[in-house]
Amino acid sequence: MLSWLAVLLALGALTGWAFYQTFVAPRHNPLQGIAGPPCKGFIGNLSRVLDPVCSSKAHEIYVKRYGRSIRIRGVGPWDERLLTLDPLSIQHVLKNSTIYEKPWQSRTLITSLIGCGMLSAEGHVHKRQRRVATPAFSIQNLRELIPLVFDKGNQLKNKWSTMISEGGTKPGDLSSTLDVCHWISRATFDVIGIAGFDYHFNAIHDESNELFLAYKEMFEVAISQGKPWRTTMSIYAPWINKILPDKRQRTIERCQGTIRRVAGRLIQEKKRKIQEAANNGKTYGGKDLLSLLLKSNASSDLAPESRISDQDILHNINTFMFAGSDTSSLSLTWTLYLLAQHPEIQTRLRNELLSVAPTTGISDLTEEEIQSLYGNLSSLPYLHNVTTESLRLIPPVHSSIRVATQDDEIPTMYPVHRRDGTVDEGKSVTVPKGSFVHVAVEGFNLDKEMWGEDAWEFKPDRWDALPEKAQELPGLFSNTLTFSAGPRSCIGLRFSLIEIKTFLYILLTHFVFIPTGEKINRVNVVLTRPFVSGKYKEGSQLPLIVKPYDPNAPLDEQTTSPVDM
Repeated sequence: MLSWLAVLLALGALTGWAFYQTFVAPRHNPLQGIAGPPCKGFIGNLSRVLDPVCSSKAHEIYVKRYGRSIRIRGVGPWDERLLTLDPLSIQHVLKNSTIYEKPWQSRTLITSLIGCGMLSAEGHVHKRQRRVATPAFSIQNLRELIPLVFDKGNQLKNKWSTMISEGGTKPGDLSSTLDVCHWISRATFDVIGIAGFDYHFNAIHDESNELFLAYKEMFEVAISQGKPWRTTMSIYAPWINKILPDKRQRTIERCQGTIRRVAGRLIQEKKRKIQEAANNGKTYGGKDLLSLLLKSNASSDLAPESRISDQDILHNINTFMFAGSDTSSLSLTWTLYLLAQHPEIQTRLRNELLSVAPTTGISDLTEEEIQSLYGNLSSLPYLHNVTTESLRLIPPVHSSIRVATQDDEIPTMYPVHRRDGTVDEGKSVTVPKGSFVHVAVEGFNLDKEMWGEDAWEFKPDRWDALPEKAQELPGLFSNTLTFSAGPRSCIGLRFSLIEIKTFLYILLTHFVFIPTGEKINRVNVVLTRPFVSGKYKEGSQLPLIVKPYDPNAPLDEQTTSPVDM
């Protein structure tokens, strides 16, 4: 009798709590008083602000109607959120990373795939991991990686040249339709494999390496091909993956097993080499990120409690693999897509790149000459403008989210519009503990009020004279949020720019890129990936017509599809 009474009391308490959270608490939420769009459906306004197809238009409409501090609805009537497009507010949120953390839901998803590395760790764990990793990303260490990036870019160029010469559909057809997304991803995997832990995937030439396939499946199949409802269920009810694992979960577990076995062995082998060198009174000379991480972690300057475990090392290697291959390859892919859409910009950039090209091939250059060549590239103004404009227009990370760990007052630069039609000049928004704050990366990057009426257009020349408002925007990189801002900003910014600029130089001085005519959609699946319209099930891809660059051919022939000739 008593046990049944206890069960009934527990059910009553649970029901009361659910009723309070669903119907009572939201009425007292300060965010309820802020103006925002009407909500239809259980998932509120999320589809409009998270879908790259319509998010820029949605942001523009919301700002005009409701101001820059906008109340939106998440999942269920209790989930009131703040979408801020106020520069001062977002600077406050990203700067105070201990108050505004990544939600446990996001961290659970990331951790389930690549472990608790810097992308998902919070608090003192994140600080400890970042402190150990920072020396590996010094300017001097990154300079050591420049010849490697040039070598892999040159290998990709040679691979494409061979494919074009062998793949013509008719005599004299010196062009091929290539999935640049697929091939650039293979090349950046090769780069980060060697730069990350001195491991040769050789993915440009062969896709059979088991560790490459494990990472590739993890990032492509498990992330972009997963079912959203199933992913959500696995976050809130992780036991479902153990009881009823689906194809995605089985893929993840198989890939993780391979990564733990192969990458774990690499870590132990690297530790052995470092210790062996130390026993002989020498310093191990490895320049890869794993060697630098292990040496930094073992440094006498680091207190024992500040060191990270082998498991943390593996998780951060996974993080570098994800961030260093996927984000860079997508940035390059989207840049080539934009250049193909704008042949006059492509030609102008190619001419600038050719102006610093050496008379000998890359494979014949010494390391010193390659360093000098990259020094010239990094100072080219139009290359920098094109790179920056592409990263602004299509950032790999479409948006992010934070959760308030305590009640807070977020300062505002712009007045806050109230739900009752009044305008509050109080210059702050009250955010209760547990509330989500949306960081609209693309929203800030494409804000017409900040960047001008042409903000949605690809115009590299805008960087020669930015509007005053754009110059005041927060961001680690050129007043954009592409690489975030604050203590959690992207640690690999410089490395990414080395990859992007080097590959653009090698590819554009040897090839011309032309659209195929197929419609390319931007889809937000963890990162903003390209999909061919009507072919979503085939995975992310971006086909372009690629033909060798002929300096003697007329411009119109260079930029015309063979189909149109």
